[in-house]
Amino acid sequence: MRIDKYIWTIRLQKTRSLASKECASNKVLLNDDIVKASKEVKVGDTISIRVNPIWKNYTVLDIPKSRVGAKLVPDYAIETTDELDKQTLELAQEVQRQMRNQGFSGRPTKKDRRKLDDLEF
Repeated sequence: MRIDKYIWTIRLQKTRSLASKECASNKVLLNDDIVKASKEVKVGDTISIRVNPIWKNYTVLDIPKSRVGAKLVPDYAIETTDELDKQTLELAQEVQRQMRNQGFSGRPTKKDRRKLDDLEF
């Protein structure tokens, strides 16, 4: 199975075209080699996907015939990312949330809309 299709079938990307774009922008490694979207995946391979600022690692356990449900993903791939990297990612995401320009910049979040609805005039 092609690596872009595999990434899509085990729900690491929302669409296959997004998975292809990830491969084209050198954000996907197969066994520590940068690959194109057409590279074939085999059982036992290691896939690394760039999620700034870390690389998330997965080991291929099986090849699905089509896109699988979220509950079945652990049957086909297991995440092998280090705990330190996971903590680094969580910290980076938290900093990004706090740095978000609050107020009138862009569309309000769901939480912001609820606060606005609670205000009485």
